[in-house]
Amino acid sequence: MAKEDKAAKKAAAKERRKAARGRFKQILEVFKMQRREDKLLLPLMLGVFLGVTAVVFLLGMIWGLHWVFLPVGLAFGLLGAVILFGRRVQSSVYRKADGQPGAAGWALDNLRGRWVLTQAVSGTAQLDAVHRLIGRPGVVLVGEGAPHRVKSLMAQEKKRVARLVGDTPIYEIVVGNEENQVPLAKLQQRITKLPRNIGPAQIDAIENRLAALANRGNAMPKGPMPQGAKMRNVQRAVRRAR
Repeated sequence: MAKEDKAAKKAAAKERRKAARGRFKQILEVFKMQRREDKLLLPLMLGVFLGVTAVVFLLGMIWGLHWVFLPVGLAFGLLGAVILFGRRVQSSVYRKADGQPGAAGWALDNLRGRWVLTQAVSGTAQLDAVHRLIGRPGVVLVGEGAPHRVKSLMAQEKKRVARLVGDTPIYEIVVGNEENQVPLAKLQQRITKLPRNIGPAQIDAIENRLAALANRGNAMPKGPMPQGAKMRNVQRAVRRAR
């Protein structure tokens, strides 16, 4: 039994090391790609690293503890360089995704916090789409695509949702670079700044209502109604009219 536990722990440790190596290789590949596209990346990272280290070192000199502060400065300098790297990679990704169909859905899928996301609750053949978020602010409808088509989609979806959520606030955001639109890179920031209007229990209740509505919609038969069914409906309507 002890041998089996030891073997299991050894295998788990091996898997963790393998996963860590995989993550390191992935980060290295991202760094290489970003460096090829972003010529300022390395100078800026080096500048942040040296600048932060120097500031912490000089602060240490005030109390005569500069050699004690040096390792701390190196750690903070490295952290600053890594943060800068992450932000420039993120900016590059958003820049490439901007204007692509589904970009808003991708950004919403990476939103931090408790959100219930349903992508493409309505859309068109031209790949315009409206995504629905449920969270502490209430219901957030996010549209992407041609403004004149998205406006109609948003109005229809808002009307449909409003029937079920009552007084819960419904926010509308259209992603784009035109007037009254939110750029893709600022979408997450815009959503996280919305006020908190409802609690977790209300989020669950709204999710269940909208999910039930979606299930009823999916249960409806597609295509033309059979002729017999049409006649039965007409006959029923005539009887009621009498």
